[in-house]
Amino acid sequence: MTKTSTCIYHFLVLSWYTFLNYYISQEGKDKVKPKIFANGARWKYLTLLNLLKSRTAGFGIYQPGSFRQLLQTIFYGVTCLDDVLKRIKGRKDIKFLTAFRDLLFAILAFPVSTFVFLAFWILFLYNRDLIYPKVLDTVIPAWLNHAMHTFIFPITLVEVVLRPHSYPSKKTGLTLLAAANITYIIRILWLYFETGTWVYPVFAKLSLVGLAAFFSLSHIFIASIYLLGEKLNHWKWGDMRQPRKKRK
Repeated sequence: MTKTSTCIYHFLVLSWYTFLNYYISQEGKDKVKPKIFANGARWKYLTLLNLLKSRTAGFGIYQPGSFRQLLQTIFYGVTCLDDVLKRIKGRKDIKFLTAFRDLLFAILAFPVSTFVFLAFWILFLYNRDLIYPKVLDTVIPAWLNHAMHTFIFPITLVEVVLRPHSYPSKKTGLTLLAAANITYIIRILWLYFETGTWVYPVFAKLSLVGLAAFFSLSHIFIASIYLLGEKLNHWKWGDMRQPRKKRK
């Protein structure tokens, strides 16, 4: 049975992400900032893909409501449901839901949150105009910026140590992660061809070869984060990989 404290924590985190999505959606309705949230607004960015960015005069903006934010909301929604059902029915009756929760965490929630945190702040500290131009400080409150790019990491890290998660085989996990990355890259390219503007300023400074190298290195980076998550889970909880089905 899931501990009451764990259930309360997951509910609070779910409430936090739900609030952020709502706040961001209201910001998008601000008539004073119509261009900031134009061209697909909240569905563009990875950052808003652990909150689910947009374009203004060539500036890429992480708009809360994008996939990452939505992803975190979905993950903690599934987690809360798993908590409740386990307390009502017991572990054996909801194996599918628990397996889905673990897969979401292993393949998307942990890798994406950690990648967004590291990639954003590395680029920000190197040259913020590549990822988050100073003009955005007049549009996005500082607390919201940290909610999207800073707090996501410790929240996800707490989930690692709070309870175990069953990982698929490395081949399956890395294949699913690659599929998610390819899907997101296709989305970025599609938005560029549709709007003529890159969702992140850094892309506008790269050649075709540079873009290919950037996407390749990003995939290697996030794949490394996935493997790190598996190692952390194993270090804390032991081998939690999903057992292979026996051949008949």
